[in-house]
Amino acid sequence: MNTKLKIEKLPHCASIPMYQTDGASGMDLAAAIDEPIELKPLERKLIPTGIKIQLEKDFEAQIRPRSGMSIKHGITLINCVGTIDEDYRGEVCVPIVNISNEPYTINRGDRIAQMVIMPVAKAEIEVVGELTTTSRSSGGFGSTGY
Repeated sequence: MNTKLKIEKLPHCASIPMYQTDGASGMDLAAAIDEPIELKPLERKLIPTGIKIQLEKDFEAQIRPRSGMSIKHGITLINCVGTIDEDYRGEVCVPIVNISNEPYTINRGDRIAQMVIMPVAKAEIEVVGELTTTSRSSGGFGSTGY
């Protein structure tokens, strides 16, 4: 399923999002900063990307960590996956945290996250007196043995 994504480049934009391979599901987002930013261990910062986006109706943009940065440097997103709603028109910024024991420097143009465009299903809410039962029922974390 394809969709159109409109991008407005802000004056400080380093690069527009790009798919790095034909099979990539996420577009890399780049840091749009004037000076390097050093993240100390456990420090978090909101990193601008220099773009605004316009999604089509019933689509969202998911901002996800880059796996290479996570495993090699301990750099990930504060909220794991961020959601950009179809009606948001502000600058896309990435909330990054350093979970390693070493400082990490982000430079202008560094690919800091990936953006995946996904369809959104809207739920029709129905309040009921009781839910159906299942074999799991209310068993939560670890209830299946793992």
